[in-house]
Amino acid sequence: MDLREAVEMIWNNRRYSTDDPKTAMSHLNEEVAESLKALMKGEIDKAKYELQDAMSCLFIAMKVLDVDPVEAVNNQILQMKKKNDKIMIIKKDKVEIYVNGSVKGSWSIWGPEDIIEAEKLAKEFGCDILHEY
Repeated sequence: MDLREAVEMIWNNRRYSTDDPKTAMSHLNEEVAESLKALMKGEIDKAKYELQDAMSCLFIAMKVLDVDPVEAVNNQILQMKKKNDKIMIIKKDKVEIYVNGSVKGSWSIWGPEDIIEAEKLAKEFGCDILHEY
């Protein structure tokens, strides 16, 4: 089934009628919250059911906000393909952070504990680590 066709079918068979984006987003939020609640209780089948309801609410919200679903999917794929290259270079006396080849920050290293802390930060933020001593 075509994604645009699916959105239209859900729009035409929706349980509530609204043209208000806030109302549509509120319904979406409620269904996602219900799915999460069920999941937290270990109710996997109920979580799946609520997630399916959330998908319908997402499609309705997209229709209300005039978002083309195919374009939205394609935009998301492009965004996901764009990799943020984050590198932390640990030198003898300082640390430098590069994002996509540009220096975004640096600080001095005063001792071995500073290197350990820098490495922890690199892991936390998903940076590759290069040592240049």
